[in-house]
Amino acid sequence: MKNTYTVSEITKYIKNMFTQDFVLNSVKVSGEVSNCKYHSSGHIYFTVKDDKSQMSAVMFASDRRGLQFELNNGDQVEIEGRVDIYEKGGSYQLYAKKITLAGAGDLYQRFEALKKELEERGMFAPEYKIPIPRYIKTLGVVTASTGAAVQDIINIATRRNPYVQIILCPAQVQGEGAAQSIVRGIHALEKENVDVMIVGRGGGSIEDLWAFNEEIVAQAIFDSRIPIISAVGHETDFTIADFVADLRAPTPSAAAELAVYEAARLDDELTGLKNGLSSAMYEHVRMYRDRCERYALKLKAASPSNQLLQKKTYAMNLEERMENAMRTKVNTNRHKLDVYITRLKGLSPLDKLNQGYSVAVSDGKGRIRSVSEINAGDTYRLYLSDGYLISRVEEKHDQK
Repeated sequence: MKNTYTVSEITKYIKNMFTQDFVLNSVKVSGEVSNCKYHSSGHIYFTVKDDKSQMSAVMFASDRRGLQFELNNGDQVEIEGRVDIYEKGGSYQLYAKKITLAGAGDLYQRFEALKKELEERGMFAPEYKIPIPRYIKTLGVVTASTGAAVQDIINIATRRNPYVQIILCPAQVQGEGAAQSIVRGIHALEKENVDVMIVGRGGGSIEDLWAFNEEIVAQAIFDSRIPIISAVGHETDFTIADFVADLRAPTPSAAAELAVYEAARLDDELTGLKNGLSSAMYEHVRMYRDRCERYALKLKAASPSNQLLQKKTYAMNLEERMENAMRTKVNTNRHKLDVYITRLKGLSPLDKLNQGYSVAVSDGKGRIRSVSEINAGDTYRLYLSDGYLISRVEEKHDQK
């Protein structure tokens, strides 16, 4: 009867076999790096492969001190280390102690050659990029119909704006015929006349993403009259499609955010614009109302009736001023006249006569002021306050 073993027992038995094999305990492996990932812990996880097979590999953070370069997908390397069983996963992998760079891998060389050729042809030039519209109604998506990429795009686009119509054109994104499938998807969405297009897939090795490094895909993206956002792999993954596209997104999720404007934010902006417009209109109306009121006052002031009223008021003021001036003038002259009358009375002969004086007037000679002006026997008139007397000089005496 056969013994029954647990999975752990079988795995441990195989691990012991690996441990006892001196070749696997110290081995040098050459191959091309793909699916390289730097973990936050400092470990490097990658795959080393050739044209027929591949194996998982890891370099722990404690061994990275001897690594003199940054390990990238496509690097041709020689790895010294040991092959052992990863018991938890039940798989074998290469534990790298030392890695030396042997040269660029074949796929990486093809990538660089095509990139250089297309760049020289001007397909990466910014002047050929079509701006991504800010507000869209229809979003076209060229990717696999299943997987996280399409779900992320649909979820994020719907959350940001549920009114945007999403048209999915399923395409093969990996393996033989993938490039042609992607090109057919781009052409199909062009016929649908979508506003913007997302072309991409989730992450993977350089082999998995290679369809987006094909020249026919790059040409289809370049020739598209619809703006295209490329969203291939993770943030660190770059493909030819990324350089040709009108905009590159680091992930499919980011592509959805770049393509679809957030409806809630648009509502807020529209509300702000509405409030600003209302405020501006109110201010404009207030300004013109004030202007109309000023014009009304000016028109009222310039009206014939108001002009007549102003002139009438002005005439009344002038009349009053003239009356005051005439009254003042009359009073002033009356006062002067009184003064002159008083002074004249003081000089009047009649006034002197009323005071008891008399005036002697000779015929033909006028008033007699001196005894030398009259002789004895001459007659003269002696004026008194109530009449005059005709007198004759009997004698004259000088006071000398």
